[in-house]
Amino acid sequence: MQYYALTEALRHSLKQPLGQLVAGTESECDRILANVIATEKPRMLILVGDTISRNAVSSGIEPNVLIIDKMEKRGKAAPFLFQGRRIIRTKNHPGRIEIEAWHAIEQAVKEGHTLVEVDGEEDLLAIVAVLTAPNDSIIVYGQPSVGIVIVRVSEIMKSEAKKILDVMERVD
Repeated sequence: MQYYALTEALRHSLKQPLGQLVAGTESECDRILANVIATEKPRMLILVGDTISRNAVSSGIEPNVLIIDKMEKRGKAAPFLFQGRRIIRTKNHPGRIEIEAWHAIEQAVKEGHTLVEVDGEEDLLAIVAVLTAPNDSIIVYGQPSVGIVIVRVSEIMKSEAKKILDVMERVD
């Protein structure tokens, strides 16, 4: 099985948001995200994480791709309804980006209106979302106990995501 593994040095640096940190309550974050979407009209909206996905969908935001693991803060996530065209199930161990999960996200991005359900952990898959989404897309993930992070996909952001991947340990 091929995968990229998180190193201890990288674990610390990834605590810094990859994009714009939006601090606030869930409803404040949803309101700001809705305004960003209305203003910027992204080519694609990808949400990574159960809390951000549930909150955004329940507030009327319509993502193209959701990536969830059915866990929130180490506990079982509250279920929610997403009217996606398709569900792709994949595996991704904590602290890794597994090639199987990468391919699942690539497929979801290509097809749109897809829920990617991860057996394991989805946190690092935001990096894959940045690398596979078209430019002018928006990736959003949660920053626990703070708010959300909005990542605007561009060649510069893809380069930053690639730098993170290059520091990870590749296991073939």
